[in-house]
Amino acid sequence: MAKNTSLYFRIVEGRSLPAKDVSGTSDPYCIVKVDNEVVARTATIWKNLNPFWGEEYTLHLPMGFHSLSFYVMDEDTIGHDDVIGKISLSKEAIGSQAKGLDSWVNLTRVNPDEEVQGEIHLGLELHRDTEKVCLRCHVIEARDLAPRDISGTSDPFARVIVNHHSADTSIIKKTRFPHWGENLELDLELEELSDEAMVTLEVWDWDMVGKNDFLGKVEIPFACLHKTPLLQGWFRLLPLGNNEDDVGGKLGALRLKVRLVEDRILPSMYYQPLMDLLVESVISPTEVEESSPLTMLEEVTTVESRQDIAMTLVKIYLGQGLVVPFLDYLNTREVYHTSDPNTLFRSNSLASKAMEQFMKAVGMLYLHEVLKPIINRVFDDKKYVELDPCKIEQNRSRRISFKGAVSEAEVRDSSVEMLQGYLTSILQSIVASVDQCPPVMRVVFKQLHKRVEEQFVQPENEDVKYLAISGFFFLRFFAPAILTPKLFHLRDQHADTRTSRTLLLLAKLGCPWCPPTPAP
Repeated sequence: MAKNTSLYFRIVEGRSLPAKDVSGTSDPYCIVKVDNEVVARTATIWKNLNPFWGEEYTLHLPMGFHSLSFYVMDEDTIGHDDVIGKISLSKEAIGSQAKGLDSWVNLTRVNPDEEVQGEIHLGLELHRDTEKVCLRCHVIEARDLAPRDISGTSDPFARVIVNHHSADTSIIKKTRFPHWGENLELDLELEELSDEAMVTLEVWDWDMVGKNDFLGKVEIPFACLHKTPLLQGWFRLLPLGNNEDDVGGKLGALRLKVRLVEDRILPSMYYQPLMDLLVESVISPTEVEESSPLTMLEEVTTVESRQDIAMTLVKIYLGQGLVVPFLDYLNTREVYHTSDPNTLFRSNSLASKAMEQFMKAVGMLYLHEVLKPIINRVFDDKKYVELDPCKIEQNRSRRISFKGAVSEAEVRDSSVEMLQGYLTSILQSIVASVDQCPPVMRVVFKQLHKRVEEQFVQPENEDVKYLAISGFFFLRFFAPAILTPKLFHLRDQHADTRTSRTLLLLAKLGCPWCPPTPAP
């Protein structure tokens, strides 16, 4: 039996970040670390104190981890990037939330004494006589220490401490992987050996000028040594102490979604009965009024978990070559149990989520072929586009003529013209892409068209079969990709504020062909 730790996190947005640039803004991005190893970096959001990232990550960590940290940085074109603040979450804190963390979290200051990493290899042994005890600490080596010098290394030494007794190793120059192989001995009184007393091993970076820099510590209670006279192994270095202070939100906050899932993976033969049930559900489907393993699966799952379940099911049925009957089965039941055509596929049902995941799984290349040239044009043009009279800033718009400052009406008319141009290009590209659309996607939509037509036969519902398809095709596939191109890998970076507004207006304009936005 294998064990697998999966960590899902989404960096949604930031708010009220402090200004780091002379312009009164910042250029924030996030670095994510798992146990001090960088695992992700978001895009930079330029000139924004309330940035939106919306970036999702999934990490598979077979060996587990101790902490997850988010650092908010301000990117500088000259010199070093500035640290704005950080959020650090322990594995225990994440795991204690059954549904995961989903909230705003204040940023804390970054204290160098808390930024430790690495491990140290130690051996501890107690030698007793009638009056005194000798503690022998064999300091063997350390690995992956934090760099504290501009050379990217450190000059580490170790110090063992018990009460007022201490002893130091030699200094190993310019390394993050020192090997000492030294024995340090401390003579102690018997009364100093209570179970509550601690042996502390600290690692420091020696500096010729100024104070030494802290690299981490290990604390071992004497209670452990009383049980095991010889204790040896690798120990994770810990920070000086938990001195984090959110400074009342003065450094801003991040909205995060974090979820930890620890799975025990059995040999494949144990899953075969479930696979047989899932396959049987779509090969020999039950009547729409009757229950099946798939319908029961939907009944026992929460809305929050349904997307993950839909993703897994789509992968399973794609692998079995049964994705078309699988989606047809779910869509047939959804249509059958919907009496009002205006609410068709409005909920976050298993059918809706499965269709979303299916389109992403089979249609990404197609999406790129259709949208990428137009999205690139919007990014390159950097046009000022605005339709809301309350938001029009005439001094920010580019000149439309040489008459002087443009009027509100001119800004609006120019914006309408540009949006119509972009939207026409998008629609023409979609209409001309019939041959590029994946055949399996076309078959699924054909089946959906048929099921809706069979259910809603009244003349006034003539358009429902088309709206059902456009609801998925435009609202849940093309519109989100237009709104946030980076999340669909159409761009490497998020849009700046001006381009982001243009994309938002385009996504909204593209939705008149679709039913209303589904409830979150």
